[in-house]
Amino acid sequence: MTTGGRIGFIGLGAMGSVMAHRLLHAGHAVTVWARRREAAAGLVADGAQEAGSPAALARECEHVLLCVTDTAAVEEVVFGAEGVAAAGRHAGVLVDHSTIHPHVTRELAARLANASGMAWVDAPVSGGVPGATAGELVVMAGGAATELERVRPFLGAYARRITHLGEVGSGQAAKVVNQMLIGGAVAVVAEALNYAAAFGVEAARLPDALAGGWADSTVLQNHARRMAAADYAGDVDARIMAKDMDIALDTGRLTGAPMPVSAVVQQLYRRLIADGDADKGQIGLMWLYRQGPL
Repeated sequence: MTTGGRIGFIGLGAMGSVMAHRLLHAGHAVTVWARRREAAAGLVADGAQEAGSPAALARECEHVLLCVTDTAAVEEVVFGAEGVAAAGRHAGVLVDHSTIHPHVTRELAARLANASGMAWVDAPVSGGVPGATAGELVVMAGGAATELERVRPFLGAYARRITHLGEVGSGQAAKVVNQMLIGGAVAVVAEALNYAAAFGVEAARLPDALAGGWADSTVLQNHARRMAAADYAGDVDARIMAKDMDIALDTGRLTGAPMPVSAVVQQLYRRLIADGDADKGQIGLMWLYRQGPL
C-alpha cells in the first residue's frame, strides 16, 4: 500500500543525506530511514519524516530510493526481517543508487518482483558529494524504460543527466565502466607525476600545461592537482574504490571480458589498504610512489 507522492530514502551517508536534502528542497514529501538514527536528525529537522524500519518506510511511500555501501547492505535493507520486501505488495519502484554487482542486481530485482511486485531500477551515480550538492550528478540507469520514467522527475532534484542504458543491471554495468576509467586514470596520472618529478619537472604545473590537449581530463585537472600537492583530505576511502574494482574484475570474469589493466589497478588499491593507508582515498595511489619503489 502506498500514499501518493511520498518518496522514501534509505541510506543517509555523505551522498545519501545530500540527495535526500535536495529532494526536500525541491518540494517533495520525504520519509527517511538510516541504521544510525542520528544520521536522520538533520533531515527530520529539515522537514522529513523518519520511519522505524525499511518496511515501515515502504508502506508509507510511493517509491523507495537506496544509497547504501555495498551489495550486502542492499540485500539487508530490502530482504531483511524488517526490509522493504516485508511491506507486502507494492506498486512502486525501488531505485538503487548504490554501487553494487550488476549480476547480483538482476537476482535481487527478480526476487523483489516475486516477493512484492515492486519494480527495480538500478541507478548508480557519478559526481560524488560535490555533484550531489550542486544537483549535477550523472545517473546511469538500468530497468524497464516505463519504470524509469515514473521516477525520472524526482531524480532530477540531484541529477543533471539520467541515461537509460538497458535492462536491470545495465546501470551497474555502466558504473563498472565509470570506475574502471577513473581507477585507470588515477593510476596512470600517479605514475606520470612521479616520473615527471623524478626527471626534474615541476609536476604541479602539468595540469595547466596539458589543459585542452588530448591528455586533458577531469582527473588531470582535479585529482592530479591534489596528488601533486599531497592533498588527500576528504577523499573517498580507498576501500570503496577497491570494492568497485573487485566488482569490475568479477563481472569481467563472468562475461569473459579480459581486464588486465583493471587487475593492476585493483592490486595497487589493495597494496594501499594493506599498508594501512586506505584513508588516502581514491587518489592515494600517488601516496604509494611517495613511500618508495613499488
